[in-house]
Amino acid sequence: MTTYAQSAVENGGLSREEARALVELPEAELFAGATQLREFYFGRRVEACFIINAKSGNCNMNCRFCSQSGFNSTEIERYPFMSSEQLEEIVEGWQPFPVGRCGVVTSGGALTDADVEKLALFIEKHLASGKKRPQICGSLGRLKDRALERLKQAGLTRLHHNLETCESFYPHVCTTQTWRDRLDTVHQAQEHGLSVCCGGLFGLGESWEDRITFALELKREGIRNIPINFLYPHPGTPLANQPVMPPEEALRIVALFRHLLPEATLRICGGRVSVLKERQYEMFAAGANAFMTGNYLTIPGAGIAADMAKLEELGLELVEAL
Repeated sequence: MTTYAQSAVENGGLSREEARALVELPEAELFAGATQLREFYFGRRVEACFIINAKSGNCNMNCRFCSQSGFNSTEIERYPFMSSEQLEEIVEGWQPFPVGRCGVVTSGGALTDADVEKLALFIEKHLASGKKRPQICGSLGRLKDRALERLKQAGLTRLHHNLETCESFYPHVCTTQTWRDRLDTVHQAQEHGLSVCCGGLFGLGESWEDRITFALELKREGIRNIPINFLYPHPGTPLANQPVMPPEEALRIVALFRHLLPEATLRICGGRVSVLKERQYEMFAAGANAFMTGNYLTIPGAGIAADMAKLEELGLELVEAL
């Protein structure tokens, strides 16, 4: 193993000082260590998920990057929470593929009680059908105890709730809620025994020090499933003119997180196609062991057939769960 990879194994992740030095490594050396860590903890196995944009637009939060914020003017499709029949039709289309998780994503600061009940009934119906794949996850805003308990009882296994960036940089991203508000939802999900998927978005103007701090904050909170997204500068948002992150910088972020959180599942999601471009499958060399396939919330993504073919070419095994 490289010196940094060995240190990550021995110490459960690099220190802040080591991470600062890691950022300056030549790419080949950086990726070598990241690959060694991925294979040490996960072998040649990788995991995929897909999402359903189940409620789109008109969000009352002012996140500066988001095409679904009611404060922004991106031209997107807007609609209320999908019916159970619509959700089931989409999920049914994924049955032939070994994709283990489906994230039901809704816009807004929090899902209403009525929509929580609709989702709970859908999950119960899905499980009663005997179709155990995919497991249903939720990205549903700042849910409180009663809603979390209802969804867990129905069969929800994981809540997705990104912190987006480190606490000190978050006020540059959103002012209608605080970073601590979001962390409170993560804590409540953990207290209710739900698995948590919690990561962030990069390319917002944050520094490398912010990125290191964010990784260490996730580590402090015991987060083991981390989605990594890269900014797509949506027209009509305050970040519309933000430069698209170069793919080599995005891949360095993945490798940094692998060294700081060596045992975590790192899932590459938004920006995989639009930011990584022709280098997107180098995400595995950079340390990723999971990814989102299919479309994203308001822009198209990569197809599962193309992803599976590439995984076979790379000698990686797509599994339903890690």
